[in-house]
Amino acid sequence: MKKYIVVVLLISNGVLFAQSFVNPIGFVSNEPNKQKVISFIKKQVKEDYSKAGMDDPLTLRMMENENLNAFKKLTKKTNTRLLKKVIKTYCEAGMCNYTTILMMFNEQNKASTKTLKW
Repeated sequence: MKKYIVVVLLISNGVLFAQSFVNPIGFVSNEPNKQKVISFIKKQVKEDYSKAGMDDPLTLRMMENENLNAFKKLTKKTNTRLLKKVIKTYCEAGMCNYTTILMMFNEQNKASTKTLKW
């Protein structure tokens, strides 16, 4: 029963993030959309870093900028199949921030071209 509750909480957490999450795939760069991205980033960074007791202005601005730069890089990725999978995986796990998504996309993309060698 406890496992079931944990799974439901993780999924609902991902769904809550997904409601305001702006997908970088096919992003149309206009002012309303840019503001949606900024709103999501500010909310997500404040929430994440407040939980850790690191919600000072310097840390928040630094991490907001990291996330915005990651979002901009994600909009340029062409392997959308992999990017969709990474977004789904990390948003459902409650780690729906652009910095994590970019880092894991890059690692997954790198790993997809490697093979086991002796």
